[in-house]
Amino acid sequence: MGLLDRLSGLLGLKKKEVHVLCLGLDNSGKTTIINKLKPSNAQSQDIVPTIGFSIEKFKSSSLSFTVFDMSGQGRYRNLWEHYYKDGQAIIFVIDSSDRLRMVVAKEELDTLLNHPDIKHRRIPILFFANKMDLRDAVTSVKVSQLLCLENIKDSIWKPQQLSIQGIYLKAN
Repeated sequence: MGLLDRLSGLLGLKKKEVHVLCLGLDNSGKTTIINKLKPSNAQSQDIVPTIGFSIEKFKSSSLSFTVFDMSGQGRYRNLWEHYYKDGQAIIFVIDSSDRLRMVVAKEELDTLLNHPDIKHRRIPILFFANKMDLRDAVTSVKVSQLLCLENIKDSIWKPQQLSIQGIYLKAN
């Protein structure tokens, strides 16, 4: 089973075509993660910061993915909500080495989870605690605590491991 098939299984996606929103603060590694999910022959060697958003389309053996790579820069974060209604899954990326902005990441996550287009839907959200290989990174457990993921009572959480990074899954 390939990485995309495993990811779709974790997210509980059963449709043939899936629209995924990739969100997180700027420089958290969203574009890099999306690049790693693509087939090796479609991966880019040069990753540049996303301005606004970009759209990536690729397929696994069972699914066709359309991933909206949303810029995490402060001036673009208000654009995220315009895509919530059509999103069928969310990947939320956290830079686990950026302790100073963990509070900002939590604020953005709270805003996301409380948005009417998300709050009343059973949309799967995958959390990537990215950059865990860096010296100053906090553990995925600490990221979970800093984001107060344990306070979300309407969902079941379970830790998972993928070959890219550690993740947490909001399973609905």
